Amino acid sequence: MSKSKYLMEHEKEAQRLDQKTDRERLSEQALWAGLRPGMRVADIGCGSGKTTGFLHSLVQPGGSAMGVDASAERIAHAQRTQSSLGATFVCRNIYAPLEDLGTFDFIWSRFFLEYHRQESFAIVQRLTDLLQPGGIMCLVDLDYNCLSHYGLPARLEKTVCGVMKTLEQTADFDPYVGRKLYAYLYDLGYEEIRVEMSAHHLIYGELDSTDAFNWATKVEVAAQNSGYPFSDYPGGYDEFRKEFMTFFQDPRRFTYTPLIACRGRKPMKKGGQ
Repeated sequence: MSKSKYLMEHEKEAQRLDQKTDRERLSEQALWAGLRPGMRVADIGCGSGKTTGFLHSLVQPGGSAMGVDASAERIAHAQRTQSSLGATFVCRNIYAPLEDLGTFDFIWSRFFLEYHRQESFAIVQRLTDLLQPGGIMCLVDLDYNCLSHYGLPARLEKTVCGVMKTLEQTADFDPYVGRKLYAYLYDLGYEEIRVEMSAHHLIYGELDSTDAFNWATKVEVAAQNSGYPFSDYPGGYDEFRKEFMTFFQDPRRFTYTPLIACRGRKPMKKGGQ
């Protein structure tokens, strides 16, 4: 199966991914999931490679991390910025066979399954084949993505919901994948499943530069290219964008998005082999 174009594809996507990657939070999540020195790690949908570099440092001494992404541009960026730290990167389509990559002790998928609504479970199922018996799968994604705001004018709230629904239908995007992760691991027979939930976006008061850039880019790339008609706005998308950014820059605004992390251990083969 082929996949439609990546929803957030644009010239500054590697910059956006780098800016929103927090090493401290990522390290907490990975260590909570069971990442340890000496492991061989796969970072699926590695994007700019910054996360892969962090994971590589966490499995030292003796471990390694491989970033896998379908974007040649992002893999090239990752190789320029992260390879000197020891991580490796490969450009691969997640829908194509991956067995030649070998097997891994730990597979990490963060903010990736949301872009594969129809095939997200099948992807986890296929990644399970790359995991060593006793290895750990860690899935991290958002729930109710981009939909939790207070203070929106009525037409803006209606339009934001409409844009997200359109992206589900036309771009294979899943704003609700976070709530599905536990069931994915449960249905695949994983053991020692644990779930943690926290706030990914928690935005109130004055807007910082990282959130301003991240959300302006989401509106300018995802919303503009969604195919939604913006029929409640006589000025179309441009009028919508202006109203959204005015709302989002208002310190009265309150925005949050739940982040759900789910980890499980692949069962050992029968007989302890």
